[in-house]
Amino acid sequence: MRFNLSYRESILTVVCDDGLRDAAFDALMEARYSIESRISEDPFFGITYDPYPASPGDEDLVRRMCDASVVAGVGPMAGVAGAVAVHIAERLVELGSSHAVVENGGDIAFLSPEPRLVGVYADHPVFRDLAFSVSSDSITGICSSSRTVGPSVSLGASSISTVFSDDVILADCCATALGNLVKDEASMGRAVEDIGSRPGVKGCVACCGDKVAMFGDVPEMVPADCGDLCPHEPI
Repeated sequence: MRFNLSYRESILTVVCDDGLRDAAFDALMEARYSIESRISEDPFFGITYDPYPASPGDEDLVRRMCDASVVAGVGPMAGVAGAVAVHIAERLVELGSSHAVVENGGDIAFLSPEPRLVGVYADHPVFRDLAFSVSSDSITGICSSSRTVGPSVSLGASSISTVFSDDVILADCCATALGNLVKDEASMGRAVEDIGSRPGVKGCVACCGDKVAMFGDVPEMVPADCGDLCPHEPI
């Protein structure tokens, strides 16, 4: 089944086995509670753009955000969308769902043994007629940052920066880091090599101007009509 979930800033699309909508919503609220509680304890956690090491006693989801922020060199909230998405996906898998695709603002926690097309909504001609063909027997991450699309903060100039990692939160944080590093077309090659070489990152893609740069293990791109898809919407 496919359905939408929303609560305050969280607007998600979920694909999973039938009968799990309530469980997905409960997981959404659990993830938000963990993160919001940490921000209440230390508001700096919610605003810093710098790496934020985990503290003793941090809940697992918060600790994972902190660990990813250190590897990526960004603040922990750069991974908040991925953290919420992967928490929901993990809950769905625990409940026996054979597939779990959770899209949260362009960041995806993805599990589907069958190949699915993942379209990228970007202000770039390359992605108008192409999509990634993705399959995975375990949860993996497909996360993006953009200077020109969506509300997320990017300090660079990329129209889209996408990172692939089996650590969904790391993919989210590194997508932000990649977007920050792409200042112009000339910087893309160095940027994708830098982020693509970090521990836990499988591959990445960046677009700026008329150019596209790729590094590492990037899923196959196939022809697809992505004109009507939402950001990273799985078909």
